[in-house]
Amino acid sequence: MIGKLKGIIDEIGEDHCILDVHGVGYVAYCATRTLAGLNTGEAAILFIETYVREDMIRLYGFASTMEREWFRLLQSVQGVGAKVSLAVLSTLTPSELANAIALRDISMVARAPGVGKKVAERIVTELRAKAPAYAGEATGTIGLKQELGEGVAPAPIADAVSALVNLGYSRDIAANAVSAALKTAGEDADSSTLIRLGLRELAQ
Repeated sequence: MIGKLKGIIDEIGEDHCILDVHGVGYVAYCATRTLAGLNTGEAAILFIETYVREDMIRLYGFASTMEREWFRLLQSVQGVGAKVSLAVLSTLTPSELANAIALRDISMVARAPGVGKKVAERIVTELRAKAPAYAGEATGTIGLKQELGEGVAPAPIADAVSALVNLGYSRDIAANAVSAALKTAGEDADSSTLIRLGLRELAQ
């Protein structure tokens, strides 16, 4: 089983790349975000998920182990296969995906090509409990976002996020700003204080 490949990018296609490892060209299917970070002729490391079928062996390549873990995790959802998983990871980074699931932002997940509202809803619902463990750089705010997504966040926090959303910010960005404001103002801060500090955070 191949877990990682290190070599030179020989070719970049629409949905795959060829990685030359000591003269052997490995075809690895990748998310468009991963492919965008590669350059022909340059060295690269891809973390590999190997699929063995009766009629083929297919390699999927990822820029990080976190991205590969999400690829595996997404396929634990009913109706989600490798193609849909790559489409989701082409649209959202692992942190963005964890945030969307925590906030129950079905429309964010549904932005991925070929992912309808029903599939997006299943992803959000079935992975909600697992998202914190795969949050990556979003770990610090994932608890707050889960509370917002489930409608159980304290009123000042919910009101402050809602106010920032009404000003045109996404729920994810608004939640990040309010989370930062909470660290400054403390857990007992009222909504007006959180809004003011959140806007200051967003202006930086």
